[in-house]
Amino acid sequence: MNFSLQSFLYIGDLLGVAVFAISGALAAGRKSLDWLGVFVIAVVTAVGGGTIRDMLLGRQPVFWIDNPEYLYVIFAATLFTLFYSRYNKPPLKSLLVADAFGLALFAIIGARIAEQAGSEWIIVVILGTMTGVAGGIIRDVLTNEIPLILRRDFYATAAISGILLYIGLLSAGFNASIAAFSGMILIAGLRLAAIFKGLRLPVFQLPDEPS
Repeated sequence: MNFSLQSFLYIGDLLGVAVFAISGALAAGRKSLDWLGVFVIAVVTAVGGGTIRDMLLGRQPVFWIDNPEYLYVIFAATLFTLFYSRYNKPPLKSLLVADAFGLALFAIIGARIAEQAGSEWIIVVILGTMTGVAGGIIRDVLTNEIPLILRRDFYATAAISGILLYIGLLSAGFNASIAAFSGMILIAGLRLAAIFKGLRLPVFQLPDEPS
């Protein structure tokens, strides 16, 4: 991986962690949790997916233990959210947009890590998607909400689509930077279409049984 792509992904990863931490803190605030509860939800939202990925791949230590800067970013983002929200209404639409780019970065970063570990393509898709969405699943379960990926919202499907594009471009011989950026653009684009245009998956619904 060339230096420019590595630097971009690392900085983007830190920004993604901050955005996911803010979303976790806001979810905790909507449930009126105390400050410790807010920090716990923020942490698991921000690093939950990457932690599960690293454990499944046998990467030791996991990324945030090896690099505590991730935790510093989470704590700073959570503190900012706590104080900002006392005096201002959080811009939820803006947060959803930022979350779309965070998902794109997390999914492709997770896919690259799995791919560089020698995983088969289907494992790369699963672990990349898990990196992007598992933290949100944990957040929703802990705050007693139906996980976002189980609703009609175009979320995990966007991550899967972008990772498949990334893998396909790599297999076709494209440069890793082009493949990564293309995958991220597709993921972010699909999420933005879901946010602003109402893009949804079809619903599976059984017909009513006769009485």
